[in-house]
Amino acid sequence: SMYFIVYAKDKPGHTQLRIETRPDHVTWLKKSPVPVAGPLLAADNETMIGSMLIVEADSRADVEALLPNDPYAIVDLFESVEIHPWKWAIGSPAA
Repeated sequence: SMYFIVYAKDKPGHTQLRIETRPDHVTWLKKSPVPVAGPLLAADNETMIGSMLIVEADSRADVEALLPNDPYAIVDLFESVEIHPWKWAIGSPAA
């Protein structure tokens, strides 16, 4: 399998929707092939403005098939989503 970074930015002004949906999102993450995940923060170091995931998958198509099941995607939270193949060099689980 390979790793992919998913970099998703929220639509502006959607902080409350993120907060309300977060418990379902975290539950979904715990059942998914995502070993590392966390929110992107605004300059205040507190306000959540997006998500960064590391996804383990066999292909980009598998990542693209997984993401629509994220509760954040279901409530249309994201303004943009980027998927990048990624090589885990330092601190990798295989090391």
